[in-house]
Amino acid sequence: MQIWIDADACPRVIKDILYRAAERRGIPLILVANKPLRTPPSPLIRSIHVEAGFDVADQEIARRVEPGDLVITADIPLAADVIGRGAHALNPRGDFYTTDNIHERLTLRNMMDELRGAGVETGGPAPLTPGDRQAFANQLDRFLTQNR
Repeated sequence: MQIWIDADACPRVIKDILYRAAERRGIPLILVANKPLRTPPSPLIRSIHVEAGFDVADQEIARRVEPGDLVITADIPLAADVIGRGAHALNPRGDFYTTDNIHERLTLRNMMDELRGAGVETGGPAPLTPGDRQAFANQLDRFLTQNR
C-alpha cells in the first residue's frame, strides 16, 4: 500500500499529519502537484512534479494508483476514479469517499458547478478547523491500523 496526496490543494497541516504517519508506519507517501514541493528528508516520502494544467495531477494519481492504495483528496471526480480502480479515498476533513456515497457527492458537486456556471454565488468550503484535523487524523489512524 502507498498513500497518494493530491498535494496542490492539500492543507499543510494535513500533509504534516501524513508525513508523521508515513514515517511511523513505514508506508510510502507520494505527493503529486503541479508545482515543486518541499518534503521532509525521508526514503519513504517523495513528490512528483507534473506539468501545470487542469486535472494534470489528478490524472497522474489515477494513472499510478493501485488497488488498496489510499488517496488523500478533496477532489470528488478524482475520488470516484480511484474508488473505481479499487483504491480508497479520504478527504482532508476526515470523510471517506466510498462506493456507497460517491455518486451522491458527484451529483451534488455537479449541481453546484452548474449553479456557479449560471452565476450563482455558492461560496467556497469552510476553513479547516481543529475538529477537522482531528477527524482526519483519527480516520487515517483507523484506516492504517485496519489495512496494514
